[in-house]
Order: sequence, then C-alpha cells, then structure tokens
Amino acid sequence: MTPSNLRVDGGGAYVAALPEGIRSRTVDNGNGLAMHVLEAGAGDARPVVVLLHGFPELAFSWRRIMPALAAAGFHVIAPDQRGYGRTTGADTRFDADLAQFRPLNLVRDVLGLIAAFGVSSVTTLVGHDYGAVVAAWSALARPDVFRSVVLMSAPFGGPPALPFDTLRTPRAAAVRTADIHAALAALDPPRKHYQAYYATTDADADMRNAPQGIHAFLRAYYHFKSADWPGNRPYRLASWSAPELAKLPTYYVMRRDETMAATVAHEMPSREAIAACRWLPDDALAVYAAEYARTGFQGGLNWYRCRFDPACDAELRLFSGRRIDVPSAFIAGASDWGIYQRPGDFERMQTSACTRMDACHLIDGAGHWVQQEQAERVAELLTAFARQNA
Repeated sequence: MTPSNLRVDGGGAYVAALPEGIRSRTVDNGNGLAMHVLEAGAGDARPVVVLLHGFPELAFSWRRIMPALAAAGFHVIAPDQRGYGRTTGADTRFDADLAQFRPLNLVRDVLGLIAAFGVSSVTTLVGHDYGAVVAAWSALARPDVFRSVVLMSAPFGGPPALPFDTLRTPRAAAVRTADIHAALAALDPPRKHYQAYYATTDADADMRNAPQGIHAFLRAYYHFKSADWPGNRPYRLASWSAPELAKLPTYYVMRRDETMAATVAHEMPSREAIAACRWLPDDALAVYAAEYARTGFQGGLNWYRCRFDPACDAELRLFSGRRIDVPSAFIAGASDWGIYQRPGDFERMQTSACTRMDACHLIDGAGHWVQQEQAERVAELLTAFARQNA
C-alpha cells in the first residue's frame, strides 16, 4: 500500500528511459519539497541506500547503479535534489533566498525524504559531485541516521574553521588569503573560476540558450569532463593560487571572456566519438537535455552561489573541528580533475576530515561522471561497502 505522502509518478520521457525495476515517485519531504524520487528494491526489511546526484545531473544518473544494489538486497532511493528535475517547491529564481540552498537545509531535505518512507536510519549514503557535499554534511551532522557514507569525485576537506587565538593574534593583523578571483583575472591571458561564473546572473541563460542548442551543450560538457577527453590527466596542485589553478582545464578555470557554452564548444566530440560513447548514448543524453530545457539550470546554480554567501560559512562554523566518524569511502575516476581542484582537500579527507576512511578508489577509464562511465565497477564497490556496513 502506498502511504498518503508518496505518489507513484505516471509518465514522461524521463521515466520511460529508466531500466526495468526502477520506478518513479513523488514524495512530500516535509521541508517544502515534492521530491521526485527513483526507487528500486523496495521492501520494509531491506537496508536502505540513498544516492545523491550532482551538477548538472539528476537522479537519472544512477540508473545503471540502482538495479545492482537492489539485486544485492538493498532498498535504493535516488531523488532529484532541491532545484533539479521534477522536484518542485524550491524557489529557483536568481533572486531567491539562498538560505534554502545552504548545505544544512539540503541535509534537512534528505532527512525529510527518508522519514517519508518510514526509514529511521540509512545504511549507506552516497553522493557524487555536489551531492558528495550534501552526503558529507549529512554524515557529519547526523551520524546516528547516516551510518556510513561514500563520497564520489568531490573530496571533503572538513568544516570551515573558527578564527582561533585571536586575543594574541588579532584578526586584523592575521595573514589574509589573496583574492583568488582578482588574481585569476590578472593572469595573462585572464581567467575566471567556474564557480564565480556560476554565481553570475547570466550563467543560466548562457547555458539554457546555448547557441549550439542545449543537447549539444550538454554533450560537449559531459565529454570534456570525462575520460574520453584526452586532456584529463590530473595531478596534485601545489597551492590555492592563481598560477596553480590556471593549470586546471578550462571547464574549471575558464577564459575570462567566455561563457561555459563557448568553453565546452571548443571540445565538442565528433559524430564518430558520439556514436562510440556507450556510457552516455544520445537517447540518455536527451533525458538531461529535455529536463534542463524545461527547468533551466538556476536551481542547481543557486547551490554554487551559497559558496559566496558569508552567512553560509558562518552557519557551517558551528561544526568547526568536527569530523566524519562513520565508516567512509571515496570513489572517483582516475581521469577526474575534481579530485584535486581544491588543493589539499583530498589529503585532508583521508588524514583528518574522515576518521574511518575505508578506501579511496580511483577508477581507470572514468573521468568526472564515474558512476556513468564505469557503472559496473562503481556498482561492485558500492555493493561491497554497503554490505560491509549493513
């Protein structure tokens, strides 16, 4: 019997493209959202695994992972997160109140979601890209609920620190971090950080109305950040400085005067390369294109804008010094620059931010979209980890 706050979703190209065994629901999460959820392996006695997507993706990005976890005996839940896809209730305007997109409210979204299912604890919470940020904060804030966590592609370096020992070292006299954005703009040629671009008023329209069309834009974007692009050979950067960050590909540190649509257009794959792309065939890409053409990107971009909101860091400093103490693991593509885009976070995650890190898996043949590019291997790793912690 379907509880009154869970509604089976009836159709659409999104749902039609799902593999057998995955169904679609709409769930009132008690935090202002009607969350669109993909579900597999439902059953009251099954341990629960929750999968959180990143940008610019959807719950659909877990379509090749969910059946394997369900076959292994798990109840698998993957939502379109706040501001994405078919989930409604968020204010996705540029001038929206950003408090709704701060990490702790995104944690509330996940807590409300599992509560709607009658679930009091989650065996394993998995997050990819910006979904890894939500997963990390969920495990840090509520270890009683999220009993283990897997972070994918985005290392967690720990909470922001409180100003320390300011009686002896006044803040005004402390060494300040250089304005990285001004420093990038001063390079020759001038550059800009993609997150600063994502925080601008024009970013959504630039991508939604890309001159090449939204389907071609997303094709180039996904290709550029995947192992299929031969330039993705990541390595550790020495510091958070403009000269070091400028070594990142232009999808992270862009040319100052180009949009993201123009940036990725330089790397549009050939027709032959597109036809050979087995991890993201055109019919799957069409699901993303149709959803983002309908909703735009601003809901997801508002997550990035929180990084430039001082109130967000102020809120998170409540957890200064806290670490993730539940069992954890990290999975990324060996060709993913996301591992190193914030110098030091990958190392801090393993040595201090997570106290019980089981393993870090860097998978050959995958870039940033690891759960799509190497779905079979990711499903094996997630299944083994979830079984270990069930």
